[in-house]
Amino acid sequence: MQTAMKKLTAPVVVLAAAAAAAAHVLLLTLPAAQCYWLNPEIYDAGGLSRRAFPEGFVFGTAASAYQVEGMAKQGGRGASIWDAFIEVPGTIPNNATADVTVDEYHRYKEDVNIMKNMGFDAYRFSISWSRIFPNGTGKVNREGVNYYNRLIDYMIQQGITPYANLYHYDLPLALHEQYLGWLSPKIVEAFADYAEFCFQTFGDRVKNWFTFNEPRCVAALGYDNGLHAPGRCSECAAGGNSTTEPYLVAYHLILSHAAAVKRYRDKYQLHQKGRIGILLDFVWYEPFSNSSADGAAAQRARDFHLGWFLDPIINGRYPYSMQEIVKDRLPLFSDEESRMVKGSIDYVGINHYTSYYMKDPGTWNLMPVSYQDDWHVGFVYERNGVPIGIHVRVLLDAYKYQRQGKLKVGFASDYVTANSLIVQANSYWLYIVPWGINKAVNYVKKTYENPTMILAENGMDQPGNASITQGVHDTIRIRYYRDYITELKKAIDDGARVIGYFAWSLLDNFEWRLGYTSRFGLVYVDYKTLKRYPKDSAFWFKHMLSKKRS
Repeated sequence: MQTAMKKLTAPVVVLAAAAAAAAHVLLLTLPAAQCYWLNPEIYDAGGLSRRAFPEGFVFGTAASAYQVEGMAKQGGRGASIWDAFIEVPGTIPNNATADVTVDEYHRYKEDVNIMKNMGFDAYRFSISWSRIFPNGTGKVNREGVNYYNRLIDYMIQQGITPYANLYHYDLPLALHEQYLGWLSPKIVEAFADYAEFCFQTFGDRVKNWFTFNEPRCVAALGYDNGLHAPGRCSECAAGGNSTTEPYLVAYHLILSHAAAVKRYRDKYQLHQKGRIGILLDFVWYEPFSNSSADGAAAQRARDFHLGWFLDPIINGRYPYSMQEIVKDRLPLFSDEESRMVKGSIDYVGINHYTSYYMKDPGTWNLMPVSYQDDWHVGFVYERNGVPIGIHVRVLLDAYKYQRQGKLKVGFASDYVTANSLIVQANSYWLYIVPWGINKAVNYVKKTYENPTMILAENGMDQPGNASITQGVHDTIRIRYYRDYITELKKAIDDGARVIGYFAWSLLDNFEWRLGYTSRFGLVYVDYKTLKRYPKDSAFWFKHMLSKKRS
């Protein structure tokens, strides 16, 4: 009898888990108030509701082409730098690829329907440059164009507003092989041509555009420490110079952005009646103490992170701290370039996830080593509950150590869930600090003349090996969203001109260097079957967005 029971246990457990997950899919179609029994947290909106936000405020989800589309080597798409980058064994956990990922290329209708049932208004997606122009320039891949037409048309049909991003890390490999891509001035016209094709082709339906997602990450992770494609740095096998290349790449990214915006404004905006901006990542940097030295360190971090891109766009120049530290390694804008760059946004997307304490290191290394070293700051973390100062390159070290299981670093936050202190999500860099989003948004408001903002990414991840049952019951993610959005609303109430919020991400997907070991989705994806299972956090959004009063 015991033997028989052992044989039955595993199948029964699997069937029970599958049944519970399937129930999530079915229940997503029910009114939110009828679903709270799955998890009481779903029913706790914390005073949030649609009506609590300004009229016309947009709630959406976001994703990127490389992370969700699949069909990486099919459909006429050309290779991107990420396709080449991840071919090196050991680069991605389990040598995973994005060849299929979650196959949104074929399942886009299902995904749009999920968004609609969750009550979202919009989808921030990206267009794969090499799916449109396989070689970066020249011949157009009509099969790729047709895919985006289908996606856009179906979104509009279902009442989901498209927010299109032109570039999310995935430079066509051909342009990198021809002239090292972002390191060459040739890239500016190539990007502007690609952008103009998209405006001309999709702009009759797409009224919300972004040029780049997180250009700082493109420059810093791709050319300073080599964590991202194309993997260049002073000590990288691919070659590079961490003291100069990040700044040259950023210079060309900013010029490419401005050139694309000029094309849009000169030729399309008037009759298409759309708007265009850029997406900038912004970690909040809090001084570790009240000392003037730590305050200056935190400000340098903000300048080298957000100011690197937003200062030129708002003021036509780089932050003074960067000019003083980087000196002649910083490519300066000509008067004509400065005029083109300044004012080149109708709105700015702010991607915010986390916050760090910053400390003055005491002594500065005046010999240029890298972009990150140019900050002259120390990050403050804790080990075993004791704050410790670590060199700025700790993010790279933490990534390596976390994969090796050698170091646990955490942010000294006061975020409490249930009976434990939660200081870190699954990702090595993501610490849960809700008040940081309030400070980040208010900083943009005060420093940059309160531009129109969209909180364009916000979210947290679970381990990739979470089972379906574990994955769909994501109470910590519910609390993360509730607390962060509450702090965002405070900033809006204080006068910040934020007009939308986008949760990252709709689906679990290919999470860059972490591959499939990280799950950011509101929807759990079984990577073996590619079936979608909305998580409790999806129900929380459905409930919160359906509330008429706070």
